[in-house]
Amino acid sequence: MRPRWGILVAIALLAVSGCSGDDGGDDTVDEPATADASAPEATPAPADVLAAIEGEGGGPDCDPLDPRACLLPFPSDRFTVESPDTDTGLLVALPESGMPVNADGVVADPSEWNRNDGFSPGTALLTQVPGLDVEASGLPAITDVPDSLAEDSPVVVVDTETGEHRPVWAELDSGADADEDRLLFIRPGVNFLEGHHYVVGLRDLVGTDGETLEPSPGFLVYRDNLTTDLPVIEDRREAMEQAFVDLGEAGVAREDLYAAWDFTIASEANLSERLLHIRDDAFATLGDAAPAFTVGDVVVDPEEAGLSYVHGTFQVPLYLTEDGAPGTRFDNGPDGLPQRNGDFTAAFECAVPDAAGDTPAPMSLYGHGLLGSRDEVEAGNIADFVREHGVAFCATDWIGMSEEDVANAASILGQVGEFPTLADRSQQGILNTLFLGRLMLHEDGLTSAPEFQNEAGDPLLDTSELVFDANSQGGIMGGATTAVAQDWTRAVLGVPGMNYSLLLRRSVDFSTYTAILDPAYPDPLEQSLGISLIQMLWDRAENDGYAQHLTTDPYPDTPEHQVLLNVAFGDHQVTMWSAEIMARTIGASVHQPALADGRHPDTVPYWGLDPIDVYPFAGSALVVWDSGAEVPPTTNSPPDAGFDPHEDPRADAANRDQKYAFLWQGELIDVCEGAPCTAASTES
Repeated sequence: MRPRWGILVAIALLAVSGCSGDDGGDDTVDEPATADASAPEATPAPADVLAAIEGEGGGPDCDPLDPRACLLPFPSDRFTVESPDTDTGLLVALPESGMPVNADGVVADPSEWNRNDGFSPGTALLTQVPGLDVEASGLPAITDVPDSLAEDSPVVVVDTETGEHRPVWAELDSGADADEDRLLFIRPGVNFLEGHHYVVGLRDLVGTDGETLEPSPGFLVYRDNLTTDLPVIEDRREAMEQAFVDLGEAGVAREDLYAAWDFTIASEANLSERLLHIRDDAFATLGDAAPAFTVGDVVVDPEEAGLSYVHGTFQVPLYLTEDGAPGTRFDNGPDGLPQRNGDFTAAFECAVPDAAGDTPAPMSLYGHGLLGSRDEVEAGNIADFVREHGVAFCATDWIGMSEEDVANAASILGQVGEFPTLADRSQQGILNTLFLGRLMLHEDGLTSAPEFQNEAGDPLLDTSELVFDANSQGGIMGGATTAVAQDWTRAVLGVPGMNYSLLLRRSVDFSTYTAILDPAYPDPLEQSLGISLIQMLWDRAENDGYAQHLTTDPYPDTPEHQVLLNVAFGDHQVTMWSAEIMARTIGASVHQPALADGRHPDTVPYWGLDPIDVYPFAGSALVVWDSGAEVPPTTNSPPDAGFDPHEDPRADAANRDQKYAFLWQGELIDVCEGAPCTAASTES
């Protein structure tokens, strides 16, 4: 699907150029010996240390621990305030002086970010470590995430509520040309838990000269208990002392630390309350009725005998301002939650098998790909699925990230402060999808129209059950949609992932947008910080913010869900590592052998995922499909060698057989006969 939206983005460039808790992984270590965390004898900070802090700290609103940028290290509870009104007891308090500033001098308004009561559950931890030698320091790599759980790991992230060490990996930003712009990313191998408090410690880091790196003056005053008369330092000393205690209990000696800080993850309520509110309010208004709808054209596929495409529209309560067009935001009421603003007319398209059939077709909603549209139900793999299994698919646009949102998405990269428009409209898009599902199921819904009946007046659709199938962006937003879905319990997410702040730099798709991003934010460090910031809002409309409730531990008045993740090994557009993080976070099991021996670059491929021992299997699962693509790079950069296998799993007939059994029979079957699952390449 990339060629089509690539053209759309090119058009958009012209337009703007004038401008659950079950984490699944083994995230514990042997109980470490408690290290000495007691503070050294207090001594006044030397004049040169004070001068360095005052000269490089960025002002009283900034964090002196990392002088390279105001908000570093990120995320940090340095940028929170106490609040009696939130589940974490905190509110994020990002200062305007630290927010990204574009080339036109426009500062991103932090107001929407400061409604959060913590940071993203998939957040990368960002800091700069000048002169760092990653290999000499022994930092855990993306291929060796379990190394972060070793007692001597130089990177330690501890859940202070449970005492557990969290699995992470560390990488330097490969996209920065100069060392002074190069951030260290510490990324979770399993999402951090909602509402939990964490402390991170970096210790015994080695520079490219082979010497142990010395901390910044802003950290040294805490580690070595050097007293100052600087409020920016002293106001935080108590919290830093607690961080040393927490790390000491985890076996990390205070004197070995290069840096340490703490952060809190946003609560379940804060991440999901907007979407759950508009869901509950909209369906309460609907009551027992079907959404109002109209049917338009019926087009017989000239190339697929017995397959028709039915077009129409339906009404959904609108929670955006004005008419809900691209660029609008939620119309928030006095309680801070979206309030209804009339109705939105959403479009749908259904792929329906031959009307002459005697048996109603099982139904699935479909979620389209990146910045696409509902007409993806006309794709060849969907037509094959309809023909092979006699099923029907209906889709609406993921507004917020649909074809008509391309210009707004592109403009956001020139001014990240406008990102709330994408997050809000995407949540309305999820609500639209939920309403289409109800329209498909209801006796007064689609099947009440002649266009969805055969010549005898019998329904073409089997309204006894609804399932969900999606690919690519549909697999990224589809998990969020499924997590709040009340009308289906099984979903297949094809070539999925979560956490756009991880996905973007590892996707060939993102290179299309750098023509806007680079001139707007020429500092690579500020680009990376901006991407991490927008994840805090993107969580409201993609898997990253909902994964902990996708399968078990469901939201109120929501069923548990059974989910199948179909992954393309070496995917150029949605990195396979993101799907593995998602699988661990939702507690999925994995088909084994997943790949041929030696194929995966990880030292322990698919660690933390239970293998499926017996088929048929009734739980949530990850199945990897290998069509022979090149092994992707382990850096935070997109694959650029060989063909892209992104389309290959869904194009395979065996894959569709497996999806059919999973979706409509409720069981995962082994279509690969005890071997790794392979698919033919659609490109090579």
